[in-house]
Amino acid sequence: MRGFGHVVIFAKAPRLGAVKRRLGAGIGAPAALRFYRDNTERLLRRLTRDRRWRCWLAVTPDSAASGPRFWRLPLTRIPQGRGDLGRRMRRPFAILPPGPILVIGSDIPELAPRHLAAAFRLLGQFDLVFGPATDGGFWLFGARHRPLPHGLFADVRWSTAHALADTLADIPSRFRCGFAAQLEDVDDATAFSRWRARRDRSLTRI
Repeated sequence: MRGFGHVVIFAKAPRLGAVKRRLGAGIGAPAALRFYRDNTERLLRRLTRDRRWRCWLAVTPDSAASGPRFWRLPLTRIPQGRGDLGRRMRRPFAILPPGPILVIGSDIPELAPRHLAAAFRLLGQFDLVFGPATDGGFWLFGARHRPLPHGLFADVRWSTAHALADTLADIPSRFRCGFAAQLEDVDDATAFSRWRARRDRSLTRI
């Protein structure tokens, strides 16, 4: 194991109509696929270059873990496994080598290595860490000890504004939680428009 620990990136095989469906309803399925594929590749390149952690790509469907590579980058693929998102997020904590683990999504264009470094630092002070998303969910979950709290993610209303609050409600009080920076995941056309506006302003300043 290198550096601080492990970073597990959750991703879907980039197939038309199978990824970013809410975004596709607003901008069209081909455009949504192009955003997902390109953004995921940029994210993986940024994170795998950093030697402070080891990256793992947790993919769905499970067959994508051993099939042809969609992103030809030096990282190990593992299947997400069955069950809802909570059950699948627990799996890396049961199978990966020792060390703290961060689990992140692949649809946060502004996610940078500094955000992960800050989250690992928080795990030096807290048992669990979350990266809140602007829509009420979270883009990052991390833990420094295993096993995870019993019942974590058991009663979460996924893909709603209640996802983070529901998750926190399941955590026993003896576990200390820290919070990383709030970021926006691009799940629909409105979020996509906001991201493009921020990107264009950034390019204008260069």
